[in-house]
Amino acid sequence: MTTPMLTLLNAARLAQHRAEGFWRDETLYHLAAAHARSTPDHPALRDRFRALSWSALVDAADRLAADLHRRGLRPGRRVAVWLPARIETAIVLLACSRNGLVCCPSLHRDHTVADIVALLARMRAEALIVQPGHGADTARADILAAAHALPSMRHIYALPPAEASAPFADLAADAAPINNDPDCISYLAFTSGTTGQPKGVMHSDNTLLANARAMSSDWNFTNRSVLYSMSPLSHNLGLGALVCAILTGAELVLHDLPRGQSLCDRLEQTGASFLFGVPTHAFDLLAELRERPGARIGRLSGFRISGAAAPEHVITGLLAHGVVPQAGYGMTETCSHQYTLPDDSPALIEQSSGRACPGYAVRIVATDDPQRVLPAGEVGQIAGRGASLMLGYYDDQAATEDSFNDDGWFLTGDLGWIDDAGYLRVTGRKKALIIRGGHNIYPARIEQLASRHPMIDKVAAFAVPDERLGEKICLALVPRDVAPDPQSVLAHLDEQGLSRYDMPEYIVVLDAMPLTASGKILKRELVEWAAQGRIIPIPVRFAGQH
Repeated sequence: MTTPMLTLLNAARLAQHRAEGFWRDETLYHLAAAHARSTPDHPALRDRFRALSWSALVDAADRLAADLHRRGLRPGRRVAVWLPARIETAIVLLACSRNGLVCCPSLHRDHTVADIVALLARMRAEALIVQPGHGADTARADILAAAHALPSMRHIYALPPAEASAPFADLAADAAPINNDPDCISYLAFTSGTTGQPKGVMHSDNTLLANARAMSSDWNFTNRSVLYSMSPLSHNLGLGALVCAILTGAELVLHDLPRGQSLCDRLEQTGASFLFGVPTHAFDLLAELRERPGARIGRLSGFRISGAAAPEHVITGLLAHGVVPQAGYGMTETCSHQYTLPDDSPALIEQSSGRACPGYAVRIVATDDPQRVLPAGEVGQIAGRGASLMLGYYDDQAATEDSFNDDGWFLTGDLGWIDDAGYLRVTGRKKALIIRGGHNIYPARIEQLASRHPMIDKVAAFAVPDERLGEKICLALVPRDVAPDPQSVLAHLDEQGLSRYDMPEYIVVLDAMPLTASGKILKRELVEWAAQGRIIPIPVRFAGQH
């Protein structure tokens, strides 16, 4: 029995995107199986310890799919993945596509066990694939015990370390019914709003593949390409790289190097031709090239830089090494729909986020009236729609409705403008969000927990610029009486459940906060004060952080 899920899919949208050729009949599994038949020994996927051919990848997916079916998971049911950069995530995605299940791999390293259990309960997950010891608080919390206690959970696959395991080799590959519907929900990714409350973004194989078809064509990905993802498959950027590889038959390399090992050597050894990452990754790659004048990067010729704009010296540095940066803009809800092209000028790469890809359209609407479209050159809210747009938020009718205007354009909450040639400039975020090295951090969560400290009267978390990471977190506080020791504040945040990946890296103690007439804290003034040197954030590091 198929489990129905409320989506934005309708007959008109189906007809339009199919007629235009952006949605087709293949599922992700069908495409992978076709590669396994035509080029069975061609490399498909590798992490640091293991490499799989297309035939081996599909065989592993068949084995897992058969086991999930034996355990009673039927189309529409949810399968969750909490893993580091491992090839098993790709296997789970293909097994879910094969069986018509919904794969949720967007459980991140910085999540705590409590975070994960809450998400598992919300999605009513029936299976979990997990590596014990992965996560922000693994030393003091047991994900296996907590997940086993969930009423919906049928089975947990606890994986051994990657270096000691052949993926799902112990499972029998019995036949299970194959899903032939590329329009059913297959991918569930949790993102967050300004409060940090997760929203479940629903995609089908077709919405994922629409973006991959456009980018692969524009950037000439083929089965001779080697795509290298710096981002784990739990992130939408890494997942997008995987979908491009499944579409084209390219090899995907997962970045799982221990700290301190050479990225340049890894790129040359794997023959990587295109890199997916964030500005921090580009900064680190160029730093290594400067420190090792003889270092080489082999075939690398392109680099998708997501999450934030790369500065001019990064763009010119990559180009000097024969690597064309791809600037872009996208969201979990929309995929990587906006990007520059290989022959765009360095100025466009630095100053814009490119144009909308085939199958997607972007417009700018007034911030006070999402029905009013603004002309080229005017700043407003970025809105979009097209074949790679999500099919709604899981189990959240209100959030889905609130995210669209009356004409069906998705409202991103980001600000920008479009020039006459269709190139987008992102100028700011309506959402209260700090992006540290491509990792989204929500100030409201930090402020909520910090305000519980008995010695703190008022608190505000804001971003301070950082050359390598883009932004870092500063916690401004007004004490009730005596200022608390910074380490005691960080220890308090840790005790309250804040992930160590979200810990403030600066603290500044104030006599009073800048306030509006209505008493709201003016964070923009804190940002300006820090930039002007009127306040001096003091660097801190959580003693329990490692």
